[in-house]
Amino acid sequence: MSKVNEAALKKRTSISTLHKMKQKGEKFATLTAYDASFAQLFDEQGVAMLLIGDSLGNVVQGLDDTLGVTTDDIAYHTRCVRRATQGALIVADLPFMSYATPQQACENAAMLMRAGAQMVKLEGGEWVCDTIRTLVERSVPVCAHIGLMPQSVHVMGGYKVQGKSEEDAARILRDAKAVEAAGAQLLVIECVSKKVAKAVTEALSIPVIGIGAGPDTDGQVLVMHDMFGISAGHTPKFSKNFLIETGNMQDAVARYVSDVAEGRFPAAEHSFD
Repeated sequence: MSKVNEAALKKRTSISTLHKMKQKGEKFATLTAYDASFAQLFDEQGVAMLLIGDSLGNVVQGLDDTLGVTTDDIAYHTRCVRRATQGALIVADLPFMSYATPQQACENAAMLMRAGAQMVKLEGGEWVCDTIRTLVERSVPVCAHIGLMPQSVHVMGGYKVQGKSEEDAARILRDAKAVEAAGAQLLVIECVSKKVAKAVTEALSIPVIGIGAGPDTDGQVLVMHDMFGISAGHTPKFSKNFLIETGNMQDAVARYVSDVAEGRFPAAEHSFD
């Protein structure tokens, strides 16, 4: 059988796959990806989901934040990632101010889906639910993102851990339930206390993917540069340099995937109380 036919027969991870993993208590690993070479490496090592994140503004474009990233940027990198993968679910970020209205969200989501995304991700809680409903009604799967939201960094006053007070924790849980009810099929929760993340994960039927959210979420996501220890400047507390302990990139990714699946990552030192 030709390699082309073998590739065609390989089954790509679906949203349903991740839902079944949650039901079985099986944890899964996600990484950001921005180009074909790394996307192929991650795909071959069994990363379940690849996110073309607006974090590319920081790690690829050298920006101070994610706000300068455009939909055209995300679409370009999505095409690169999709061409090189066979197994991972491909999720693309809707960048800053690309979903200010439901109509705008539909237009930009269509661009990303045509570029190869199987799902789009957007930030926001209750206020974004009308947009989520509109997208889902028009056959665009949605991954929501709550907690620390990098696109709202200036409103939040910086990159701060969320959910510290009882009031803030309750708001995060309300947001999580609201986006699920609106039709979101996955949820990313970033930089919250592990207690809050656990409560959200247990309250929702959809898979919850944590980044800086402790060990009790259904999956984990890291920015690839952080996982390899090559990010310029500050390395987040919630990340881990898997490359330094394995010696090569393939083994580093494989270790990350297995550590997430077996509950070894994140450990206490990567979590917020």
